[in-house]
Amino acid sequence: MLLFGLLLLAIHTGNLPYNQNSKDFTYGLFLVLVSFQVITMGKTPFGDLRRSWALIIMGICTATLGMAACFLPGYLTEYVRVLVGILLFAGGISLLIQLSVSKKKARMWLKIGGIFQQLTIACGLVYALAVVSGLITLFPGFTTVPQIAILLIIFGTSFFYLSWCLWKIAKSYPPENPNDMTLSIQNSDKADSIRRFRFFRDASLPHSQAILILLGILLAFLGLLLFPVNLGVLPFFPDGQFGLLLTIMAIQMMALGETPLGQYKRSGLMIIIGIIFAALGAVSCIVPGLLTGIIQILLGFLNIMSGAALLIKRFLPRGPEIRTPPETPAIVPPIVKKLAVIQTVLAIVSLAFGISMLVPGFVSGLLIAGILVINGLLLFILVSLLQKVTRMQLSREPS
Repeated sequence: MLLFGLLLLAIHTGNLPYNQNSKDFTYGLFLVLVSFQVITMGKTPFGDLRRSWALIIMGICTATLGMAACFLPGYLTEYVRVLVGILLFAGGISLLIQLSVSKKKARMWLKIGGIFQQLTIACGLVYALAVVSGLITLFPGFTTVPQIAILLIIFGTSFFYLSWCLWKIAKSYPPENPNDMTLSIQNSDKADSIRRFRFFRDASLPHSQAILILLGILLAFLGLLLFPVNLGVLPFFPDGQFGLLLTIMAIQMMALGETPLGQYKRSGLMIIIGIIFAALGAVSCIVPGLLTGIIQILLGFLNIMSGAALLIKRFLPRGPEIRTPPETPAIVPPIVKKLAVIQTVLAIVSLAFGISMLVPGFVSGLLIAGILVINGLLLFILVSLLQKVTRMQLSREPS
């Protein structure tokens, strides 16, 4: 939101070029970001809901629509504009009502005082600005471009304020016994889920696997789209596609600490790097053509590093104890062997995609399309295998 407002000011003054596709790219990026929150945390524009499979599937559908807007600008402009406007306007009103009516929100926060009073102000500000932004999205000629830009800058700043409030509360009021509380919540959810239809039960899908599913959808969708592009049936719009892909990689870094070189602690440095990558992806979507070459090179290097790191971890010995064969060889379960094969193929595919980004024309367009489709399908298989491993581990744990 903050970047969108700042870039709109520069576009209005003529310092940046403007492309009609930027609206579709921006709306599409917004829908994908909202879908991330829905799928990973159960947080919707209308409030927190049970993170069931029904909700996850709805989030996946919304994310796919956002991807389609980024990949095929001009075809879904009005649909995504109206959807984004409704989500902002109706969602903002719903959250404002919940904030004022619920006994566990504004009423209780204002009585506690301190940082909770600021939390009330921050939530009210974000929700109210969402309502105004939704109205402007639904009725585009309602205000001028500079006014919209200023509103978006304030809107983006209010998110930082809300984040700061939540961070201060988390530091000041940590759970007294996180393990007992987590166990209590899990037991309560499990008992409640038994009484529900399976489709509406809590989904046992970790955040990392949820992001892998979205990434798999994006790559498979992009690969399928590149077939008609290479045949000359559809035009190619790299900015929205590259920007969206880089933004998803940035979210993996910030939310999970997953980088092309492996998984690391979610440190302040990791968050800063993720924010920079997300900003580059957002700029690519908002101002098409400005960073196309830079992001293409960056994606190429990131994919090559990711593939090389996976292959090194897979085949390079990591200690002297590995070089000495044990007296009794360990029996490797078949599912672990499948995981190793999938990860190896993913590494090779990632290398091939990275090379195609750095050396355009080195690999044929149809082959790149096939590589992306395979990459997406492999991610789906990887999530399926990880789910099986999780179930096997749970079945072996004592009740």
